[in-house]
Amino acid sequence: MDFTDPFHNTEENIEITGYEPVLGGQLAEKAVWVDEAKCIGCQYCVHVASNTFTVDEFHGRSRAIRQDGDSSDVIQEAIDTCPVDCIHWVKFEELDDLENSLDRDMFQTFGKPPRMNKH
Repeated sequence: MDFTDPFHNTEENIEITGYEPVLGGQLAEKAVWVDEAKCIGCQYCVHVASNTFTVDEFHGRSRAIRQDGDSSDVIQEAIDTCPVDCIHWVKFEELDDLENSLDRDMFQTFGKPPRMNKH
């Protein structure tokens, strides 16, 4: 039996197309993103669109976990319920840059004493 490495010929530069499995194979021109630095942890979005949003247990802030979890109408309703306007539709191509721009080490955890600055 001859085994071949399934990752042998994969491209190093994987390009985002909008047809990724996380999108259910459907073309998506926009993605939902939570600016966790502005989020107050009210969980309204989670109650409206529980297949799309979750609350990070450590920081107590909402985060989009699936782009295809709920319909666009339900996600828009969740965006509309946000009292601090921290959930946005963004271009799918911008999603990685926005996620990487968040410095979660600087977040103060809700309901816990502040962490000491490492510097």
